[in-house]
Amino acid sequence: MPYASYTDLRERTVFITGGGAGLGACFVDAFAAQGARVAFVSNNTEPARRVCDRVAAKNGSRPLFIACDIRDIGALRDALATAQGELGPVDVLINNAGRDDRHTLQDLSVEQWDDTLNTNLRPHFFTAQAVAEHMRERRGGSIVNVGSNAAILGLPGYPAYVSAKAGIVGLTKALARELGPDNIRVNALIPGWVMTERQKRLWATPEAIEDCLRQQSLKTLISAEDVAQSALFLASAASAMISGQSLVIDGGRV
Repeated sequence: MPYASYTDLRERTVFITGGGAGLGACFVDAFAAQGARVAFVSNNTEPARRVCDRVAAKNGSRPLFIACDIRDIGALRDALATAQGELGPVDVLINNAGRDDRHTLQDLSVEQWDDTLNTNLRPHFFTAQAVAEHMRERRGGSIVNVGSNAAILGLPGYPAYVSAKAGIVGLTKALARELGPDNIRVNALIPGWVMTERQKRLWATPEAIEDCLRQQSLKTLISAEDVAQSALFLASAASAMISGQSLVIDGGRV
């Protein structure tokens, strides 16, 4: 399928969290294909290196991979500083990393609750904090926070994860107000059930897929590429007057 080209993304510096697999790897590929300078973090070294090899072979430029556990805010700040030192100030921040581990209300411990929010919400704030200064100096930038329509639908089976993803929408609105006077746009990207390898391996049974498609207006499974193309739009000047918004890519699921 032919997709749009965003010439303003060429030579822009893009920093992506969780770029070593799944949706994040597709973000890395999509931005590199636009000619952007891409850096990403992941705590899975070998898959991340394979992403770099694949993207370099396809697009002719190798992304910068930095090993990092996003729960360690000090390490995350250091990774951002390394990326900006090698590629230049971040123009586009994609807060993608997350983990949708299943859990119940009764069995979740305090430590597990904290770990869920420390993975799925806290890094979004501190990466934005880290890039805001340079974006202010350059009078512009785009921050895209990846949420989930699990928060819209209130899906059962992972209440802490749903809470974190709902928090992303509130954080996005607050940061859009905070950073708007400096021409920094902040939006949320809200995917539905994206058929990544992890989802296929753990939860995408024929029955679950049938149930999801029954609820979607569009009777087609959502791919990572579908979401990545929307991220390109929110990162580019094509969405210059869009901020504080949530773009839902879920096939019209109700």
